[in-house]
Amino acid sequence: MTTTLRPAGPEEHHDDGTRARPYDVCVNSRRVGTVRLSTDARFGPTAGRITYLAIDPPDRHRGRATVAALAAEEVLRGWGCRQIEVTVPAEAEAALRLAAALGYTERSRTLGKPLDAPPRLPADVTDRPLGEAEYPAWRDAALAEHIRVQTGQGMSRARAEDLSVKGHRALLPDGAQTPDQVLRILSHGGADVGHLWLALRMPEQPGGYVVDVQVGPDHRGRGHGRTLMLIAERESLEAGRTTLGLNVYAGNAPALGLYESLGYRPTGYLLWKPIL
Repeated sequence: MTTTLRPAGPEEHHDDGTRARPYDVCVNSRRVGTVRLSTDARFGPTAGRITYLAIDPPDRHRGRATVAALAAEEVLRGWGCRQIEVTVPAEAEAALRLAAALGYTERSRTLGKPLDAPPRLPADVTDRPLGEAEYPAWRDAALAEHIRVQTGQGMSRARAEDLSVKGHRALLPDGAQTPDQVLRILSHGGADVGHLWLALRMPEQPGGYVVDVQVGPDHRGRGHGRTLMLIAERESLEAGRTTLGLNVYAGNAPALGLYESLGYRPTGYLLWKPIL
């Protein structure tokens, strides 16, 4: 029997420059599932995504999903894509096993934690809002770090710069005074040692979301990262948010260890592979 993809609708072109199209997964022309493919809004037209893949229950456990995923790679290769991403929920163990078997590796993961009681902060630290006068230097440093991370993942510098600037402008249109965006500085022993950027409203996020948390290089290894996360929990609860989420890149073992020790658990995995 032959498993193929058959277009299930016209190709879509969106304002952000992405393209997408739905497909039926067919076995000898019989529909057994659905796939939706798109290009990636971050990396551009040379990066594809399997945004959805499902096989109907009667046809599962027969290798249909494997063949459909391989066929999706061929479609995306025909679109000119050179890499492919897929987001898999943490509880979808079968999908994670399939992705691993097909050569996908982790790019990043999302973590989440339910919040209840406000945490107690260490007595020898203080925190304060980021001031208006401090904002330009903070913004420039945050943009430089975001660009560094994105180019390290293979994004062109020009695209990383453009997306970083647009992203900051969209999330922080009023700078440090933007509603529902919390920017705080942590101090210890009279010195500023780190900062927190917490979004209290983010698309597709039910609670608070840690956009960025950084400890200065000279102040690491002293528990300040943990304190900044506790501040994020405090601020979320004060705003009525009862969950807190974040994203962490693969390979950042210190951050993963910190988040796990604080009770954060994976909610999803962003996986990728090159397609040549």
